[in-house]
Amino acid sequence: MKNILCFGDSNTYGYKPDGSGRFDYNIRYTGVLQGLLGDNYHIIEEGCPGRTTVFNDTKRPYKNGYDYIIPCVQSHTPLDYLIIMLGTNDCKQAFNASATDIANGLEAIIKAVKSVINSNSNILIISPIHLGKHMGITGYDPDFNKKSIFNSYALGREYKKIAVNNGCMFLDGAVLASPSTIDDEHLDEIGHLALGTAVANIIIKNEQHI
Repeated sequence: MKNILCFGDSNTYGYKPDGSGRFDYNIRYTGVLQGLLGDNYHIIEEGCPGRTTVFNDTKRPYKNGYDYIIPCVQSHTPLDYLIIMLGTNDCKQAFNASATDIANGLEAIIKAVKSVINSNSNILIISPIHLGKHMGITGYDPDFNKKSIFNSYALGREYKKIAVNNGCMFLDGAVLASPSTIDDEHLDEIGHLALGTAVANIIIKNEQHI
C-alpha cells in the first residue's frame, strides 16, 4: 500500500464555506482522492484551519506549518507522496507578506522536509485557490483585505518557480477551482471534486512512469 500525506489548511481539512462544520470525508478532496485511487493507497489527512507556511499567528497559536511539518512527516513515514497546499492564510493582512515572501516560506518547508523524507518520495506542491473579490468588505473574513486578494493571485506563479527549483511536482489549484460565493475563501463541493480528481490524475500518471 502506498501512503499519501496531504498537508494543508482549512481547504485540506474540508471547512464548509457557510461555517457549519466540515464536509463529509467523501466530499473533501482527500476523500475524492481516496475514492479514485482505491484501496492500494492510504490517504493521510493533515489539514488544519488557519495553518500558514512559516508565520506565527498571535491570535491562533500552533498554526505554523514549518514548525509542525517535520514531526508530522516522521509520524507517517514511509511516504510515497507528500502533498502540500498552503498559502491562503499567509495572505492575511496581519503578516504583511508579499507573494514572494509566502513562496519563500513554502520553500523553507520543502527544504526542511527533504532532510527527513524518503529519498524516493514525491512532493506535490499545490498553489491555493484565489481569494474572492469581496475580501475587505464587511461581512467577509476581516483578516483579509484587497492586498490579500492581489497576493493570492500571484501565488501560482511564485509557487511554480519554487516547485521547479526544488524538484517538486506542481499543480495550480486556482486553475481548477474558485472559492465559494458564500465566503470567497473556501472550496465548495464542486471545487473539492475538481481538486481531488486532478491530484488523482497526477499520481496515476506519475505511477505509470515509475
